[in-house]
Amino acid sequence: MINLPLLLALQASNTEVEGGLFDFNATLPFMVLQFLGLTIILNLIFYKPVSSVLDERDEYIRNSLTTASASLIKANQLTEKYEQELAASRKQAQDIIKQSQQEAQEIVSIKIKEAKLEADKLVTEAYEQLNIQKEQALKTLEAKIDNLSDQIKIKLLDNY
Repeated sequence: MINLPLLLALQASNTEVEGGLFDFNATLPFMVLQFLGLTIILNLIFYKPVSSVLDERDEYIRNSLTTASASLIKANQLTEKYEQELAASRKQAQDIIKQSQQEAQEIVSIKIKEAKLEADKLVTEAYEQLNIQKEQALKTLEAKIDNLSDQIKIKLLDNY
């Protein structure tokens, strides 16, 4: 029995080993056909749908970017337009404020001139009234003075 395993080992070492890594027999073309078939099947079932989905996604992204760029350009144009309109409106508002201030100053100066004229008129009228009253007072005083001087003359002449 001891010789049996040794005998089997010797017999195995003497025999030539078949089916190595690069065995060129009938299985090689069959393996190539299997590989090509698997490649075609995977291409039809998996790669084409995945690549079409990826292409659609790329197209969607490109379209979205194009639309976003167009929207951004339009938004920038609208922003610029509105900023220009706002600047014009501000300038117009400043012009209106300036014009209103000038008109208000003109109105105030006119009112001041009118008030001065009216005050001058009132002063003149008051002066005239005072002159009239003064004249009347002087006439009254002259009459009283004349009357008193006549009375004094009469009293003096009567006393002599």
